[in-house]
Amino acid sequence: MTIGDLNTQIKGLSSDQLFEKANEKSSDKGSFTSMLNDAITDVNKSQVEGYNAMEEIATGKVDNLQEAVQKIEEAELSLKLALEVKNKALNAYKEVMRMQV
Repeated sequence: MTIGDLNTQIKGLSSDQLFEKANEKSSDKGSFTSMLNDAITDVNKSQVEGYNAMEEIATGKVDNLQEAVQKIEEAELSLKLALEVKNKALNAYKEVMRMQV
């Protein structure tokens, strides 16, 4: 799953459909842990593809330079997105921990 795929899927849905899709996915996927593991696996997969593309460029084995550069950029963007999600989650956790009960 890439960022472009998510963007395309979201643009085609109305807000009611988004909530229905979220409810379907939450019941189909299982737990938050499995969803998080899937997301990390996707980021790792894109990182491996990006490194392989860099290696092909360096060794001159690349057939299509544009696709190789696209894989590298996709890997970079997916890692940045994962880091931002992690930072937001940590900030939210810290905020909750500061709340007085």
